[in-house]
Amino acid sequence: MEKLPLNLQAGVVADVSDPQNPRNPLDAVDRALLAALDQNARLTNAALAQAAGIAESTCTQRMRALRERGIIRAFRADIDPAAVGRPMQAVIKVRLGSHDRDGVLAFHARLRRIPGVIRIFHVAGADDYLLHVAVADASALRDLVLEHITQHPGVVHTETQLVFDVMDGPGVVTARA
Repeated sequence: MEKLPLNLQAGVVADVSDPQNPRNPLDAVDRALLAALDQNARLTNAALAQAAGIAESTCTQRMRALRERGIIRAFRADIDPAAVGRPMQAVIKVRLGSHDRDGVLAFHARLRRIPGVIRIFHVAGADDYLLHVAVADASALRDLVLEHITQHPGVVHTETQLVFDVMDGPGVVTARA
């Protein structure tokens, strides 16, 4: 087994002799890699290896395994909506009248085509969806709601809330379990 930095040795939670096994939980090395990527997804393989205290070749294998297991789903740029002409952000609550499978899937497909939709949350509770959107102004927000969302026959209610500020939380992974 590889020698881990002292701060990671206590965090080992599983034998990772087969890191490609999807039932294999994350160990301290995986968590260290994910924590480093969560802070800066543009780190080089050498920098990631150093952060996790492993060899670069091991880092390459670990990263490949994390992608193949679906733990790392994508690498994206965090783009400021205001910098690209969409300074107004909102969260739109959407309630459907019916929840038949075909209708829900059609609604999902429709939402994914709406320009300005940043995130789509399919949720439980009184509302069925929360949409995080970014638009140029109030008029564009009204148009997005009226032309793209309420036109869907399954939508029975929408409620729009303006976003004053968006902040990052601590993330979903830390170097320790």
